[in-house]
Amino acid sequence: MKTAIVTGASGGIGSATVLSLLENEYYVVAFYNTNESGINDLIRKAEKIEKRDYLHTIRADFSSTVSIKSGFDLVPSFIKHIDLLVNNAGVSLIKQSVDTTEEEFDRVFAVNMKSVFTLTNLVLPGMIERKSGCIINISSVWGEVGASLETVYSASKSAVIGYTKALSKELAPSQIRVNCICPGVIDTKMNDCFTEEERREIIAEIPLGRMGRAEEIVSLINYLVTAEYTTGQVLVVDGGYAK
Repeated sequence: MKTAIVTGASGGIGSATVLSLLENEYYVVAFYNTNESGINDLIRKAEKIEKRDYLHTIRADFSSTVSIKSGFDLVPSFIKHIDLLVNNAGVSLIKQSVDTTEEEFDRVFAVNMKSVFTLTNLVLPGMIERKSGCIINISSVWGEVGASLETVYSASKSAVIGYTKALSKELAPSQIRVNCICPGVIDTKMNDCFTEEERREIIAEIPLGRMGRAEEIVSLINYLVTAEYTTGQVLVVDGGYAK
């Protein structure tokens, strides 16, 4: 049985990722935090495709290392190893750097970077022992090029990119692949903060003329799962938005 852990599973990209993995015969442990309606919707969709028995949901606060470790302890005992880890959990912060509090800085880095480090280290002993595993980190195009008013968010996502590149080299001798996807503006609830006018302005700047879809990120995840000679890569999916 192939197994996967997906974080941020109640959101747009996370939910689409879980459903795709279920359809590909994975047993999926789906981590979420506060979005109960999102996780309930995911469960209903899993039932619709007759895969509910292959889905296990765990609630954890990804700003807390203790909560992540406690959640990991709830992974079903019959799962002897993890084949795939998708670190997708994340929070945004639209704010000038000078106005950002230390508490806000710490929370953004805890969720967007430290949780990646923590959960990765929890699954690595089994992967190293088996000399097999795939880790996919979801960063952001802003981690590559930076964004005004999103300085702390951009910095946290840039850290994920650096971590991915370094870890891929560290784990290559164990045949564990580590890659990173940097989505651009994807049409999910995370972007509900934009007004309709702001959305039109953003779309006007995207060469492909639209926001991305969660399923388009999932297609790249599926590729990386099977791309056995691909590691340490940072793949930007943004419709040509940031250059």
